[in-house]
Amino acid sequence: MDIQRINPDVRWSDVTVYNGIAHFVEVPEGDLSAGISAQVQQVLAQAEERLASINSDKTRILSVTIYITDFANLAALNEIWDAWFPAGTAPSRACVKAELADPNYLVEMAFVAAAK
Repeated sequence: MDIQRINPDVRWSDVTVYNGIAHFVEVPEGDLSAGISAQVQQVLAQAEERLASINSDKTRILSVTIYITDFANLAALNEIWDAWFPAGTAPSRACVKAELADPNYLVEMAFVAAAK
């Protein structure tokens, strides 16, 4: 089977699809001075765009690894996360406290989803 790489660059591809399974990572691309709620909303909105690029949607997300810089922000993240998924479609997930590449990032998410 071929590997599909969407918008490949020297360092990464926006999405990599193999055997109907897509992998992609999102960091906030908007105002990095915004708080955790705004950054989570940015990441999830970007994820919806990535999913649309492979003819998929958030109900087809299989798992997400969430990297967060401060567990004090977990309640705000969870509130947005819980509202974002339709009932009964939440994927498996892991949430890890981490130092991220840009100190202004408060959150980063690695997604695995079924492509259509």
